[in-house]
Amino acid sequence: MDNKRIIVVGGGASGLMAAGQAALRGVETLILEKKSHPGRKLRITGKGRCNLTNNAPLTEFLERFSAGGRFLRQAFARLFAPDLIAFFNELGVATESERGGRVFPADNDATKVVDALDRWARNCGVKIMTDVSVTALIVENGAVDGVRYRRENNSRSKRPETMSASAVIIATGGASYPATGSTGDGYRLAQEIGHTVIAVRPSLVPIETMGEIAPRLQGLSLRNVAVTLWVNGKKQDQRFGEMLFTHFGISGPIILSLSRQVVDACLAKKQIVLSIDLKPALDMGKLDRRLLRDFEEHGRQKFSTLLKGLLPRKLIPVCLELTGISADKPGNQITSDERKRLAVWLKDFRFTVGGYRPFEEAIITAGGVSTKEVDPRTMQSRLVRGLYFAGEVLDLDADTGGFNLQAAFSTGWLAGGAAANHKQVKT
Repeated sequence: MDNKRIIVVGGGASGLMAAGQAALRGVETLILEKKSHPGRKLRITGKGRCNLTNNAPLTEFLERFSAGGRFLRQAFARLFAPDLIAFFNELGVATESERGGRVFPADNDATKVVDALDRWARNCGVKIMTDVSVTALIVENGAVDGVRYRRENNSRSKRPETMSASAVIIATGGASYPATGSTGDGYRLAQEIGHTVIAVRPSLVPIETMGEIAPRLQGLSLRNVAVTLWVNGKKQDQRFGEMLFTHFGISGPIILSLSRQVVDACLAKKQIVLSIDLKPALDMGKLDRRLLRDFEEHGRQKFSTLLKGLLPRKLIPVCLELTGISADKPGNQITSDERKRLAVWLKDFRFTVGGYRPFEEAIITAGGVSTKEVDPRTMQSRLVRGLYFAGEVLDLDADTGGFNLQAAFSTGWLAGGAAANHKQVKT
């Protein structure tokens, strides 16, 4: 066995960070990347803008993870948002903060983030082999001994080859956006050597709704609304912010943040309803008084005209249909029952969930290698010595807003340094 080699499986955000940290400590470090270029998924994050992290304080940051946020305390103690921002500034990538504490590169170009990270890793001494698929981990006497891999671009022979290593870092990502190389390979590699993999499913994924209302509203974006998730008639969660109607249902930041719970409820075959409060700043009493005032002050105007002051134009026909109030009825003839019907609809515009979009459209993956089997102080496997995990391959997922990418960078940073200091590595 070569006592001076660390192999990093996967050249995404966590893999590049891990490899660079290992190489900085003088250890020969090699990335085996499935695709022709590293950082494929990172290039498309944040719609090509790359939401690097978030300025939320640590307590709030950890709360944004659906489960296992406490597991990340050690990783965030080594590299947190201010550290990551400083790191990229040193690489020549300036950043800017936006609404909700989201941090983006100042030029909104994810490609420059990937290029800077790739260049940094290579300058640290990392070697990158592309078009290489790792097919298995080699484990001897409870310790990792290397990997088996296949060269995808070798048309003459695709027989597996072996490469020895004193430490291996699995940074293969999840199963979302499989075209970028995230096809769940890390889960298989971990399972084959005895690790528990929590069931993987799409997260931060758009939601499909039943009926034709959402498709009719396709392209309409709503801001400052509240969406409540109801599962089997019980309120489960609520988010405030922006959402979007699509040809299949609904999407947008607050819908994506609710999607993990929606997916789990769908898999459990539960009844799911998403209720939109179009006027969350007004309770029913205040909303009724506002409607009464509008109808009295503009009593001669038709109901459809009055709605222009309440709703986006595209929503008006839907409102008329679902409330059953005549478009031509003058405001001063609207009855109290009709006004109540309108108020109820404005506060509780409901959609029954029919499903969710596939992994190809999911931003991240929920589930993965159980964190109970990984040491949070080092990211080393508790089952196999010299094996480390970083990034989305772990059972960690959070809301949209830069939280997931920060976790990838932080776990990569920690895993790389720990692997370089692994007792079998001799520098």
